[in-house]
Amino acid sequence: MKILILGDVMGSSGRKAVKNNLSKLIKDETIDFTVINGENAADDGKGITKSISDEFFQLGVDVITSGNHIYDKKETNDYIDQENRLLRPANFVETSPGKGFGIYPTKDNRFKVGVINLMGNVFMKKTDDVFVTAKKIKNKIRLKDNADFIVIDFHGEITSEKMAIGHFFDGLSTGVVGTHTHVPTADTRILEKGTAYQTDIGMCGDYNSVIGMNKENSIKKFFKDKSATNHFPAVGEASLSGIIIEADHKTGLANKVTRVIEGGTLRK
Repeated sequence: MKILILGDVMGSSGRKAVKNNLSKLIKDETIDFTVINGENAADDGKGITKSISDEFFQLGVDVITSGNHIYDKKETNDYIDQENRLLRPANFVETSPGKGFGIYPTKDNRFKVGVINLMGNVFMKKTDDVFVTAKKIKNKIRLKDNADFIVIDFHGEITSEKMAIGHFFDGLSTGVVGTHTHVPTADTRILEKGTAYQTDIGMCGDYNSVIGMNKENSIKKFFKDKSATNHFPAVGEASLSGIIIEADHKTGLANKVTRVIEGGTLRK
């Protein structure tokens, strides 16, 4: 079983990279299941729309995860209730539109994959305690019980929260990846009980930027230059960034994890 997980798709350049490369990547790497974080996929880098989601699904994405920008486009509030393949963080308050986890079939219906979307509490918008939520979900989606494989997207600002969640789910999930900070970390590994892990898998966007935003404007904002405008995405050639997990169908745990970095200024 091979699972592809790609980091935050950033604006139009990120979408273009996904459109131009994803189908080939899935074919060349014989990917069985694909998860992508789409919360920055809109043109302004904030939110996602139905049309963007539909395009991702048509390109081979099985589940779209998200984070703090999930509701930035008004139409998403209604759409996310109708499309169970688009997730919002599970530790949003219960009355929030959509859901934070689910179990999905692979395209050939051989396996069931649990996908859990969580968001950190530190330096993020106010949500329920992510560790309390994680403990509850652990009892709802169980590896080799009601799901053959389980992957977790932890959308957070600080490394310690992500690492703690990784160790909490070690041996209980196929993989735990961090998203949100848009810069891939160099700690890709399999934890001691068999769960693939990376603190942040980066973004699918233009790395000739400041975390995906236009670099000149971002520098102006840091210098409090009055000519700076609201942040807007860089539009150069994007890099695809994420991981591929090869997992044992008998245990649901990882045998191998490989970083994916293709195209743009971050290419290998």
